Amino acid sequence: MTESKKSNGEVMRGKNVLEDEQHKSPFACFLEQLNDPLIFILFVAAAISMLLQEFSDMMIILAVILVNAVIGVIQEGKAQKALEALKEMTSPKAVVKRSGHMQEIPAADLIPGDIVCLEAGRQVPADLQLTSAVNLKIEEAALTGESLPVIKDTRKNNRAYMSTNVTYGRGEGVVTAIGMDTEIGKIARMIQNAPVETTPLQKRLADLGKVLSGVSVVLCVLLFGIAVLQKRDIMEMLITAISLAVAAVPEGLPAIVTMVLALSVSRMVKVNTIVKRLPSVETLGCVSVVCSDKTGTLTQNRMTVTRCYTNGRVCDTDALKESEDRDFIYGFMLCNDASLQDGTRMGDPTELALLDMGAAFGIVRERLEQQMPRVDEIAFDSGRKMMSTLHQEGAKKLSYTKGSPDEILERCSYIRIDGKDLPMSQAHREKIQSTLKEFTRDALRVLALGMRTGVTQLKENELIFLGMAGMADPVRPEAGKAVEEFRHAGVRTIMITGDRKDTALAIAKELGIAKNPEQCMTGEELERLNPKALQQRLPKVRVFAHVSPEHKVRIVSGFKELGEIVAMTGDGVNDAPSLKSADVGIAMGMAGTDVAKNAADIVLTDDNFATITKAIAQGRSIYENIKKSVLFLLSSNFGEIITMLAAVALGLAAPLKPSHILWINLITDSLPALALGVDEEDNRNDMNRPPRSKTESLFAGGGLSCTIFYGILIAMISTVAFLHLPIQMMLSQNMEFSLENLRTLFANQEMLSRCQTYAFTVLGMSQLFHAIGMRNVECSVFAMNHLKNKLMILAFVIGIGLQLMVTEIPYFVNAFGTCALSGTEWGKLLGLAAMPLLAHEVLVLLSRLSSKEFQKS
Repeated sequence: MTESKKSNGEVMRGKNVLEDEQHKSPFACFLEQLNDPLIFILFVAAAISMLLQEFSDMMIILAVILVNAVIGVIQEGKAQKALEALKEMTSPKAVVKRSGHMQEIPAADLIPGDIVCLEAGRQVPADLQLTSAVNLKIEEAALTGESLPVIKDTRKNNRAYMSTNVTYGRGEGVVTAIGMDTEIGKIARMIQNAPVETTPLQKRLADLGKVLSGVSVVLCVLLFGIAVLQKRDIMEMLITAISLAVAAVPEGLPAIVTMVLALSVSRMVKVNTIVKRLPSVETLGCVSVVCSDKTGTLTQNRMTVTRCYTNGRVCDTDALKESEDRDFIYGFMLCNDASLQDGTRMGDPTELALLDMGAAFGIVRERLEQQMPRVDEIAFDSGRKMMSTLHQEGAKKLSYTKGSPDEILERCSYIRIDGKDLPMSQAHREKIQSTLKEFTRDALRVLALGMRTGVTQLKENELIFLGMAGMADPVRPEAGKAVEEFRHAGVRTIMITGDRKDTALAIAKELGIAKNPEQCMTGEELERLNPKALQQRLPKVRVFAHVSPEHKVRIVSGFKELGEIVAMTGDGVNDAPSLKSADVGIAMGMAGTDVAKNAADIVLTDDNFATITKAIAQGRSIYENIKKSVLFLLSSNFGEIITMLAAVALGLAAPLKPSHILWINLITDSLPALALGVDEEDNRNDMNRPPRSKTESLFAGGGLSCTIFYGILIAMISTVAFLHLPIQMMLSQNMEFSLENLRTLFANQEMLSRCQTYAFTVLGMSQLFHAIGMRNVECSVFAMNHLKNKLMILAFVIGIGLQLMVTEIPYFVNAFGTCALSGTEWGKLLGLAAMPLLAHEVLVLLSRLSSKEFQKS
């Protein structure tokens, strides 16, 4: 297909994507925000206010409902945009032939008529009619529910369907349908209204919300009952009780948590991590074991052939000669599925390294294949650990088999030395094994090559041993540091590789993963162990060598049975089961197959082990941020409840009007809580402590005591502000301090109004100061980098501005029943409101002093 035809096709047919369900309109989102039991209660309160002709209170209640709904719509919109941006990044790719060239393009750009190339590990990007199929097997469980892969050909079974996975072989096909016209597209139309996935944390918060709703009802009844016993104004106290009941529940919390998770997922993209499932963000913070592939993750994935063994001797690649080592060079070039064309490198890094070796002699695989076309093949299989190809050379046929040295050597009956094919003797085998140990001791990745001549069909026995190629893949410089960081964070690093034990151990020692051979286990040893014996060995093992994908599932399951939370990396088709069985499956974005990416929870866009460290640090940080938001909201609301209940229980006037309670909640339930949720404080110790338990309560680690302490403190300073003027007057007039005298003084409406303004101002502003301290309960506010959280600065400024507005602008003064305050009064109240921050500093200081005393002892 030419580019011009492609452009015309895109205009005619549109993109090759499945349509999302219809997005809700802003108005529908707005109505959804109103569909909440707490909002219904507020509407009742507004109606009662209207009946009492308290129109100011009614307008304030309706304004609170309106602003809350608008904030909810904005938050939901931002979260949706963040998730849509993420979806763009995880869209699959397709390899196509256009204008005579192979190229990788976004699958969304495919159009009918495109020729698509399929290979093991790729996802079928559209509905295809196959024109070529070599040992092609496609797993169609997503479409048919059939668990076994389906064998494909170009005759009867010649259809491949979008979203299915190639598990074996290779092929080509012409695109016949795209997007919603595909078979999977027809199914998508029927299931577009699938429920949105909620995270375990969101479920726990929903349960907490139900408990708090029950508490709010009890509070409402209790406050109203006290009002009846004290013969207060029933209707006024009913509105107060309803307002306080609403204040008991942080109604903005679910929206804030959803938004924090969505924005955090976007933030993780900056550290080269694409999160496909929201629950995995939480699970990341609990990970205690990271099982990692070696090649490309712990190493640089820049394979280079540095040493060869051929003709019975070891040599460097530049010592090879095409005339003498023809089959050695040609075999590694032809038994190869990688491609080097026009500077584009496509394929497995080890195969690309072999093509680079041939390119040094001016040999290009595609041109070589024209002279010696491939007529049959047995694709690489991780169980067999090898692949074979059959080629036509003139009138004769020959085959090459490439793979694991142990597997190839076992199938060889002859060895080629100086152009002669000699029977393989025991001495030959011992020399090859000795050379192999030497290569692996030097941390080389080794592939062996065998061949058969004069054959009619492909067989993988009685091979002629041609030699071995040793490839170096340097470790990533940052990987060793990442392993050390994990050690500090209480996370064990386990290296899993198909390489031999010597190679694996050499790399593990260099990275600091293992120190001695006892910490290394091979796949063969693993197979011999029963489940109980494996449980006993696992805590000591740091390296698994010469393993197959089936072993990986057993390794992951073993660690999970020990109570560990396991993250597993993978890139191949056969890694999918272990990625799914792990608590967090991590696929490689560059070298990973589509099958692995689809099975994973997280995709690393740079295939770098150090990125996993950053991802886990982000996972811990995100959970801690959400926890901070929850504790902040609950302690603030707890302070409001104690302030009101204490005053009403003592028979005093209510310190806050219903409009005051709702106004404070409007301030504290939005910007400050959200600012805490997206905090990036520098002085955190998230990676200097062990991983938390997956079932850990939000109140663990001092969370409950923090909530109660700050709730009581906020209530105390608010009560002090409320009682300040009456006590001052009793002292100046030598009045006896009693509840009766307090009630008498509060009977003066002007006095009550000013006292309520004091309590209202201190309660509102103290929560803003409290939010600043909650950024890091272990660090002084003077050591925090406040510019790292500009949203918190904005929330504080807006909060103070709103409080000034309701006490200084005449219209709002009348609406809220407040009094204008002098500069001196503002100074006193600000000092009182800053008490949570002062308490924060005292607690941090005491914590440091006790820590020093502990270290001395």
